Amino acid sequence: MEHTLIYTIIAGIVVAFLFGLVAKQLKLPAIFGYLLAGVAIGPHTPGFVADISLAKQLAEIGIILLMFGVGLHFSFRDLLESRKIALPGALTQMVCATLVGAALAMFLGYTPIASFVFGFSLSVASTIVLIRSLEQRNLMRSTGGKIAVSWLIVEDIAMVLALVMLPLLAAINDGTQVASPVLILTTAGIILAKIAGFFIFMLVVGRRFLPWLLTRVAAMKSEELTTLATLAIALGFAAIAFIVFDASLALGAFLAGVMLNESEIGRKSADSSLQIRDAFSVLFFVSVGMLFDPTTLVTDPLAVLLTFLTIVVAKSVAALAITRWFNQPRAVAYPVAIGLAQIGEFSFILGGLALTKGLIPQDLYNLILAGAMLSIVANPFLFRVYDAKVKAAA
Repeated sequence: MEHTLIYTIIAGIVVAFLFGLVAKQLKLPAIFGYLLAGVAIGPHTPGFVADISLAKQLAEIGIILLMFGVGLHFSFRDLLESRKIALPGALTQMVCATLVGAALAMFLGYTPIASFVFGFSLSVASTIVLIRSLEQRNLMRSTGGKIAVSWLIVEDIAMVLALVMLPLLAAINDGTQVASPVLILTTAGIILAKIAGFFIFMLVVGRRFLPWLLTRVAAMKSEELTTLATLAIALGFAAIAFIVFDASLALGAFLAGVMLNESEIGRKSADSSLQIRDAFSVLFFVSVGMLFDPTTLVTDPLAVLLTFLTIVVAKSVAALAITRWFNQPRAVAYPVAIGLAQIGEFSFILGGLALTKGLIPQDLYNLILAGAMLSIVANPFLFRVYDAKVKAAA
């Protein structure tokens, strides 16, 4: 079809707007509406079907800009302040969630590798959902907010490393590589060395060059050029990471955001591109929804329920136990536990890549999507219950 790209973009944005509007009216996260919009225009529901291959390509841009936004929220200072609890807490919770999720998948009859990928996909929370929940309650600068965001940053970094290791796991799984400790350690060492090289490049070049460039652009007093400069930085450094350093596009965009967040001019310039970043982020969630088969909710309700409980109960209990172990008061521990009791964009990215690599089947990916959608819906209600208890105690 001649105008397939145009129709896909129009359908994605218009239907996402309508479903997002309904979601907000119901006091649900707009992300849930965007995911449902993808289901509505996807191949598993009647009516108009958007081109899923084009949607995936548009989603790649959305992923880049999503990770750029994550980098803009990254603060070395906050991470260092919370490192004693955020680092061990995030890693411990990820291990617990991965083990519980893997045990669930193996109970359902999946292979060990597919089960591990499934469990790991359930271990990381959505940055967007968490940050918006904290912002709505003015908790971003609170102790609990700083711990939760730092905790999530550790999870994000671990997930980025997992994404670059996934092709090796796929090669071992299909038999093209022999699973030896030497191979795994060597490959991991090479990947980490390349990532370290890109990180040094960003520290040396990015930290000096980007503020200088943005200052020059700002002096021209052109909002259009400022917005374009910010987008060019996100997309350009993502391309450099991928082409030169064999790192992921997402990692390049993430570090570009980190470097911009280090300077005042960078933060101001990034704000100018927020609307465009949000638009492409919407297309990312729509494309994820297009992959979801809603019949999973009917054909396999027990598996969906157990996946949901793994995300909401297992993760929150682990986070609550860890924060209390570090002597954090309930006013800190509960917001952290509730905020992390959901999954989102990184779970979609890892699960989608694992699906294309043949590491997990479609029905297991459907469970990830179903668990994400249900946990995103449940998260505001959990916060409302907590808010009500706080008001009652006050």
